[in-house]
Amino acid sequence: MDITIRPITTADCEAVIEMMKVFYASDAVSTNGSQEIFEADVKNCISENPCLEGYVFETEKGIEGYAMVAKSFSTEFGKPCKWIEDLYIKESLRGSGAGTKFMKYIETKYPDSIFRLEVEEENTGAVRLYEKMGYTRIYYEEMVKL
Repeated sequence: MDITIRPITTADCEAVIEMMKVFYASDAVSTNGSQEIFEADVKNCISENPCLEGYVFETEKGIEGYAMVAKSFSTEFGKPCKWIEDLYIKESLRGSGAGTKFMKYIETKYPDSIFRLEVEEENTGAVRLYEKMGYTRIYYEEMVKL
């Protein structure tokens, strides 16, 4: 199956938001998000925001997945950091290599960066993918102020 990874465009907004609703309602994410947050995220992906990039995974069937990558700097590792914030692939595309293709794509695009992500332990498919790609677990207690 031919999978194209490309930046999110204005025409993709509705499809991406629908996938975000499914992703954020699943066990893969510990928060539920909201329509307002989903719209803000997609808007920032298609704007000139230097901190966030968004991608879609497209096949002959249409858009079947998306990913968002936030950019920061890691003082812990002394280099740019790319946070893989969202990586969602529809059931019909899972197991096709789309996740691996995206991980290789983003790592090639930013060769001098470290890559971080969060994963729910119950999301065993994602954990397998990340471990296969060379990611290891680090344990931090995360805190947030909204």
